[in-house]
Amino acid sequence: MTIKTKPFDAAKHFASDADQIDLITDAFQTGHPGYIAAAIGTVAKARGMTDIAAETGLNRQSLYAALRDGGNPTLDTILKVFQALGLELTVKSKDLETA
Repeated sequence: MTIKTKPFDAAKHFASDADQIDLITDAFQTGHPGYIAAAIGTVAKARGMTDIAAETGLNRQSLYAALRDGGNPTLDTILKVFQALGLELTVKSKDLETA
């Protein structure tokens, strides 16, 4: 007997803005480049990769490739995708976290 499975699509489970922001924040906190790329890709997919591609002027297939676990998006790509998602990057000192 063969078990039929469906591919898991995390984007379907991150519908709210708060969940999406939590995912990306968690990814950046780990410092794992593959997780960061995949988290941004999951949010972009949840919001519509075709729309993100159109807003950024980047090729949809290239975005899928860059924004996956193991992908290596350029800073330019990340900034364009964040702009299209209505997000911004911020920086804070690690010292402030322990204070």
